[in-house]
Amino acid sequence: MTNKQKLFSNKFIQNFLENESKVSLKNKYKFAEIASSLGYYLKSFSNVNKLLDYICLILKHIFNEKIILIIPLNYEGEIWKENTKISANNECLIIQEEIKRFFNKFYFSKNFKIKEILTFENALKNYFKEYKIETKKILSRGKCRGFIYIFSKDISSQSIIEDSNFNFIENCLAVGLENYYLIKTKKKHENVDREISIGAEIQSQLLPDYCPIIYGVDLAAHCRPALQLGGDYYDFMCLKTNISEKRKEKARWALVIGDVMGKGIPAGLLMTMLRGMLRAEVLTGLPPDRILHDLNQLALNDLDQSHRFVTLFYSDYDPRSGKLRFANAAHNPPLLWKSSDQKIIKLDAEGFVLGLQKDAEYQCCEIKLHENDLVLYYTDGVIDASNSLGERFDEERLIKTLTKLCKQSHTSQEILNKIFKKLDDFTGQNRHLEDDASMVIFQLK
Repeated sequence: MTNKQKLFSNKFIQNFLENESKVSLKNKYKFAEIASSLGYYLKSFSNVNKLLDYICLILKHIFNEKIILIIPLNYEGEIWKENTKISANNECLIIQEEIKRFFNKFYFSKNFKIKEILTFENALKNYFKEYKIETKKILSRGKCRGFIYIFSKDISSQSIIEDSNFNFIENCLAVGLENYYLIKTKKKHENVDREISIGAEIQSQLLPDYCPIIYGVDLAAHCRPALQLGGDYYDFMCLKTNISEKRKEKARWALVIGDVMGKGIPAGLLMTMLRGMLRAEVLTGLPPDRILHDLNQLALNDLDQSHRFVTLFYSDYDPRSGKLRFANAAHNPPLLWKSSDQKIIKLDAEGFVLGLQKDAEYQCCEIKLHENDLVLYYTDGVIDASNSLGERFDEERLIKTLTKLCKQSHTSQEILNKIFKKLDDFTGQNRHLEDDASMVIFQLK
């Protein structure tokens, strides 16, 4: 056994205190050994009950004429009855049992308030009138972590509250309890982080793993959440089911991008809910404006209760005719690069956000796409991204970047990567996005 392990053991401190009782405990060297043992215990401890036993053991031998009651508060700030301890010598066993019985009979409410302790203290002093009872709060980082009561049979005895040895031990106890709370907090955060990670993994699986093969189209897409869970959503859905993969290539496809207000867990949950509703609605084969109208009706109650809303751009594309139909629920209008005109136009249509207005109506628009035309769908996390100076990436900068890239011969994936690279260069490599940023590139070959 190492020297530190010897100092750490209860057996060592028990033997030391009992066998060395003839030597004054005020001897600095001997108390330094106790302090070293207690310090090592604090450094290594993982059991708060053992720590309290250890503290009582030391108090018992240093202040053997006193009875000391320790009432700690637990992680929730409630009276921690099962870990209440009493330090007393063998001559005080009867009064020790009386104190225990009195404490166990006293009612502390579940939602314990510090002011309740005053009622307890008054009752304690009235019941044990033959004792002088002193009170000391166990404080750590300005917060109350428990209470210490010192019973003295000799009313005129000197107070130990100002004793340096007592204060040292009490401070060690405060540190030990604080460590316990920090460990519990850390474990709680680790559990939450684990659940969020699992949620983020599940959510990432709900976004398409890859872009589908659509005849004459080159697709690329990516979502970059600001937190582990995000409120951005994009999807590709074939409007024809139960047909072969080859036939799906020339079938009508729905392309959608949306954004739930906010980010994190609430937005992620609502996005997941919306995805399920939309996928069921798409199978009806209705035009985009009817899809958004019905989706708004379905999601209205859930979104209203969450005090959130959703912007969403819904479109469907027919590879055989080259026509793109679309409707917009107040989402950022996608940018269409018209190759023949060498310019960008916005694909917009009138419509309300989802979840705010019961009788909201939506407009259906249609446009014919030609060879080398390109559509960029995006969420506001892209244009709202800011740099260290507080400047926004903004729509104008996105249009300029896209125009320059469209004039070059790039695949959809290359264009997507270069826009994100431009975004990173603007914000700074080590600067996190303030909102989820998603983009889908839809380019005709």
